[in-house]
Amino acid sequence: MQDPRMEGAWTAFRNILDTSPPHEATQNLRDLFVPEDVITALIKRHESEATKFVTLKEPLGVGRENATRWYAGPRNGDRNWPAFKGHIRKSLSEESVRKIDEASDKVVAMMDHPATSVFSSRGLVVGHVQSGKTSNFTAVIAKAADRGYRMFIVLSGIHNALRRQTQARLIRDVVNLNPTLWHQITKLEHDFMPLPNPAALLTAKDQHLLLVVKKNAPVLRKLKKWLSSAAPHLRNCPALIIDDEADQATIATKSINPLIADVLESLPRVCYLGYTATPFANLLADPTGKDFYPRDFILSLPRSDEYQGPEKLFGRAPVDGEEPESVPQGLDMIREIPDDEAALLRPAKRSEAASFVPEMTASLRSAVLWFWLASAARRVRSGRVDHSSMLVHAHSDTRVHDSYKVPLEALRRQVLAQLSSSDGALIEELEALWAAESDRVPAEQMNEIPLLIEDVIAMIPGVVADTRIIMDHYRSTDRLDYESGPATVIAVGGNTLSRGLTLEGLVVSVFVRSSDVYDTLLQMGRWFGYRPGYTDLPRIYMPAEMRRWFAHLATVEAEMRMEIDRLLEEHKTPLDLAVRIRCHPKMLVTAPSKQKAAVRAAAAYGGALVESRYFPTASEQEASTWLESNAKAVDRLMEAAVRRGRHDPLSEGKALWREVPTEDVLRFLDEYRFHKMTTEAPGKLMSAYITKRHALGGLHSWNVAVVGNRPSATGRTLTLATGMTVGLVVRTRTAASKGDAVADIRTLTGPRDEGLDLNLDGKEAVNRTKLKRIRSAKQPERGLVLLYPIDPQSAPVDPTEEDSVSKKQRDRAALAAPGKVVWGVALVFPDPSRGKDVEVEYDYVSADLSNVFPIDSDEEDEDFSVLEQDLDTDEETAS
Repeated sequence: MQDPRMEGAWTAFRNILDTSPPHEATQNLRDLFVPEDVITALIKRHESEATKFVTLKEPLGVGRENATRWYAGPRNGDRNWPAFKGHIRKSLSEESVRKIDEASDKVVAMMDHPATSVFSSRGLVVGHVQSGKTSNFTAVIAKAADRGYRMFIVLSGIHNALRRQTQARLIRDVVNLNPTLWHQITKLEHDFMPLPNPAALLTAKDQHLLLVVKKNAPVLRKLKKWLSSAAPHLRNCPALIIDDEADQATIATKSINPLIADVLESLPRVCYLGYTATPFANLLADPTGKDFYPRDFILSLPRSDEYQGPEKLFGRAPVDGEEPESVPQGLDMIREIPDDEAALLRPAKRSEAASFVPEMTASLRSAVLWFWLASAARRVRSGRVDHSSMLVHAHSDTRVHDSYKVPLEALRRQVLAQLSSSDGALIEELEALWAAESDRVPAEQMNEIPLLIEDVIAMIPGVVADTRIIMDHYRSTDRLDYESGPATVIAVGGNTLSRGLTLEGLVVSVFVRSSDVYDTLLQMGRWFGYRPGYTDLPRIYMPAEMRRWFAHLATVEAEMRMEIDRLLEEHKTPLDLAVRIRCHPKMLVTAPSKQKAAVRAAAAYGGALVESRYFPTASEQEASTWLESNAKAVDRLMEAAVRRGRHDPLSEGKALWREVPTEDVLRFLDEYRFHKMTTEAPGKLMSAYITKRHALGGLHSWNVAVVGNRPSATGRTLTLATGMTVGLVVRTRTAASKGDAVADIRTLTGPRDEGLDLNLDGKEAVNRTKLKRIRSAKQPERGLVLLYPIDPQSAPVDPTEEDSVSKKQRDRAALAAPGKVVWGVALVFPDPSRGKDVEVEYDYVSADLSNVFPIDSDEEDEDFSVLEQDLDTDEETAS
């Protein structure tokens, strides 16, 4: 039964929490002679409600495990969040609103109680490119304002366009919904300008202050000076700083970075929240300096299944612990621009930018025609004209942007003339393009409404006539404008379109920009996001290598978020364990100036399944040499297994030898060549790990298995070095890698192959977790090598057949490798049986935490030199 003494006490306690942290609130109750058992019950209830936002649910977070829980969600009487919630309900589904509510609750719960006398914390919120970061921090602002935060400073990129866009959204979504509660210090028309008499603003208890400020040196100096003039009044003004695009300009710049740090130091009660979808620079910042390492917490925002992000568009490799069949394969929306065409779409050297003239290549023409078809299809589906955009991103030089005006306008005029004369050749070209693209990405598979080509063609003249070709860069006067009505635009640009700014209704992207930096590439991917009503229509045109890089980045991103999960599960803060980031042999994680404090991380293979995935196929001589060398390595391993192992008969087409000495496996790894794109499986790294673990008494022997088919089940067979004949297995390549120099088979092993040596019941359901557990019990410290004889001509099932198997093969192509056999290899590493796993230096980087704890508070911060262009420019010329 409810304790009658609790009546009213709970409401009183929560009201006290609005102005006092929990420990002060409990003392206030004691001063009011509330009995101790009631106070204990109130605290228990409060902690129970507040803790629900730091449980292992999305969005996942790292840090502040020992911090006092103070926020338990919105309350009756709140004004800012209910108003914003009601506003977004008009345009978003209830499910989307619920996710924004839950995600922002968790962010606020990680922040400091605004009534704490002094605080200065730093957190990082990791979102997804084009996936609602602004909605999240708008909700956070609203909820923090309802709880007592009074000053809100939003650092909104380095460009005027993004600052203006952010100011406009916050005016619409926060200020205008409760105008009496807010005072705008920055305006839509201009950035920060110092106001006289700051004391009057800072002492008005019912007023919240909003500043949307560019990360621009002169602006930040003015803000710092203004805050310094108001220092006595800031003690009663809890502040929240939102750093949008927190990896841009904030990290390792010699003017912007210290100025932002000075602004924080001016505020005695401040929480800094960095928001970015590409946190590589933030995660590699110096934890001991002023470089905004997220020392207190990291949060990862969720995204819904409808979000078209890197892994959904490009696919990715499995990461540790994942079932291969559960990993996204990638949508068939990427169209390859041949290298010879890419050379006609961008200058080969920067010095050639001034005289460069792009050609209307077949790929560029196809992209523009598909843009018009897709925009017409959207009009048919919705019955109205919506924003529809195409992006051409070829170079950073604005002269290259301008050079696209002539060929694009010429194509537009030509198509308009052909449409007005009912040119049959153009109509046939459009119909063929629609048929081909609709077949590759059927509308029904994406839960969209199929359309008749006649209805789409009927809309084409209006779409082409409405199309404007915009050169969007800091020197142009004709900029993107989505505020003056529905826009159908082909936007050509570079840096101004690669950060934060949203291209509304983006359908088609042509991307030949040369970049080899993780965060730069991901931020240029404006094509990520939600496409309601046209999820089947987006297309991305890019060179094959660029597509492979984005697939690698999808794997990096997934693994990074798993690292965040790992820290949360282990109740570690970012100062306890650093998030590791996987490297790439041809790419940089972030700019060199932003990772000076980074160190090479260590990795361990305990419990891992590592398999070959990439095989050379294009150059027959090179590929043949490679594959023949691998075949000889496999023959030598099998000969050693026969000579030194114990044969264990298996079903026809398979062979197993147990207890093969570790030195034979090490010799095999020295000889077998994993392709360099298989970044998780370099032979030298695995050899180093096995050697180190073996020296400590682990991995004393290995089982070696050949995983083939029954000879009678296939037309192609192979006689092994042991004299045994097996049928070759089929492993097709992804359709996306068709024609590439390297075939990507994505997954080598079958679902039960990892347990081939465990004497499993054939009817028993298993997954990777269960197999690892069984291996630890049955085969401690014994690894497994799986050898797959792959048919080099492996062909997919005929995609015209309508059965469940052929549907899985829709996105596959023939392996088309030279020679008689392609040997695939997988290694299964058991979990260590003697406690902690050994580690070897790996191609990962992380923040250097070695000097975190012995910091001398009087020690000078490290002076970062900067390799990138400094952003110390006048406000009027900042772009």
